[in-house]
Amino acid sequence: MVVGIVWIYWIGSILAVIFGHVALNQMKKNPTMKGKGFAIAGVALGWTGVGILALILVFAGGLSLFGSSY
Repeated sequence: MVVGIVWIYWIGSILAVIFGHVALNQMKKNPTMKGKGFAIAGVALGWTGVGILALILVFAGGLSLFGSSY
């Protein structure tokens, strides 16, 4: 979850998704483990960061394609 909050040029978002899914899989194998909420929060923050990065890239790509014609 902490990696998802920090983002560090969106590498943190990708790591949050990976680590969150690894943690959820480990909790599925061992139900006595705690922290499912943190793992879900990390996955959610990670995917949010990846989505924001995708929107920024699409917006920047649109500006570079259509911005030069003005």
